[in-house]
Amino acid sequence: MDEVPQLIRIVVAVDPSGADDVEKGADTPPNDAIGNIVAGLGIDGNIYILEDLTATAGPATWGNIATTAYDRWEADTVVGEMNYGGAMVKFVIQTSRPGTPFQPVSASRGKHVRAEPIAALYEEGKVRHVGYFPELEEELSGFSTHGYNGAKSPNRADALVWACTALFPGATKKVNKAANIEIIPTVNHFNKR
Repeated sequence: MDEVPQLIRIVVAVDPSGADDVEKGADTPPNDAIGNIVAGLGIDGNIYILEDLTATAGPATWGNIATTAYDRWEADTVVGEMNYGGAMVKFVIQTSRPGTPFQPVSASRGKHVRAEPIAALYEEGKVRHVGYFPELEEELSGFSTHGYNGAKSPNRADALVWACTALFPGATKKVNKAANIEIIPTVNHFNKR
């Protein structure tokens, strides 16, 4: 994609893994990467994936990556998945750049279930990549209705799901069928069951 319309909202989304800057020993698998995606909502109503900054790094490094991206893109907030490590994510972001707006999100459902509304947005042409992201696209292609079939944890894809959810919360709204009432989440886009 060559042209990006004016962006009305930009987020940096982080999906932490608990990795450290130092790799594990040679006889153990490497640390999982920390998903770090920059995305924006255009005035045309489409989401634009702007940058994949995913890295295998410890908190000081990935916090710096996220907050540097926040500044560079003049983002509105950093979105962080809170289930793994809880308040650590917010702490890392606030330590790296004090005062950075932070929006926590929590998962109460499986990765593939969280990704379904975002897959629907892709099918509608509402999510577009600005550039080529082969590792992200490989992770995205690992999702199915039965789960995630990729070789490693889909940290990039998870961060993308959080970014898209923050930019397009209506896509992940739930409907209470018994009362026919729409429940639109605001901060926590995945209500706990």
